[in-house]
Amino acid sequence: MNLFVLAGMVGPWQIIIIVFVIVLLFGGKKIPELMKGLGQGMKEFKKATDMDDDKDKSKDKESKNK
Repeated sequence: MNLFVLAGMVGPWQIIIIVFVIVLLFGGKKIPELMKGLGQGMKEFKKATDMDDDKDKSKDKESKNK
């Protein structure tokens, strides 16, 4: 049980190791490109969910007017 609890906790050394491994795998020049792509993907996802919410609100207004 204690091993499971310790394995679930992420400390500063684990974060440093993870960042180091990512830099080794992708290289320092590739990371900004990856983050830019991730940011654009999140932006598109948010835009799509906002559009979906707007459609739902317009349907609700139409059903109330009938």
